[in-house]
Amino acid sequence: MTVYYTATSVDGFIADPDNALDWLLEVDREGPGPFGEFFAGVGAMCVGATSYEWMLAHVRPEQWREYYGDTPCWVFTHRDVPTVPGANLMFVSGSVAPVHETMVTTAGGRGVWLVGGGELVGQFYDAGLLDEVRVNVAPVFLGAGAPLLPRRLLSSTVRLSQVSRDGQFAHLTYRIGRYARK
Repeated sequence: MTVYYTATSVDGFIADPDNALDWLLEVDREGPGPFGEFFAGVGAMCVGATSYEWMLAHVRPEQWREYYGDTPCWVFTHRDVPTVPGANLMFVSGSVAPVHETMVTTAGGRGVWLVGGGELVGQFYDAGLLDEVRVNVAPVFLGAGAPLLPRRLLSSTVRLSQVSRDGQFAHLTYRIGRYARK
């Protein structure tokens, strides 16, 4: 299953107008939340260049392996970005479909995590490759910024399948496309 797992403000932004996530790190959680269980089932992941650069700015290189282990990560970019020594990174550009095929094969039956950003995830949706959206809604209103998923998805292709709470976060899981009918 290919899953977009992310956090958003109540008004639907995954980053503020400066592509910052400081607002997110200030929100109280009760525990580790559902991410640990989710990530245990991930066999491959991908991220866009802007999200990747934010990660690099906030994660020391030695922490990359602590957080993501040996999980293969494809970074979609059209520019040169730094690498993380010892991380299992592949830098790619172009259509998401052939990269997705490689990611699924590499994942070996485990999940594929679309880290973000929203436009990259939208390309997976456009190609019919997005199965689920898991979003942690923070009690924050940003007013502007990077949208959660800059596509028009209507209830005919989106179904709420799970709701839970983690401190101040509402965790929502939506099935997409063919999975919305199950």
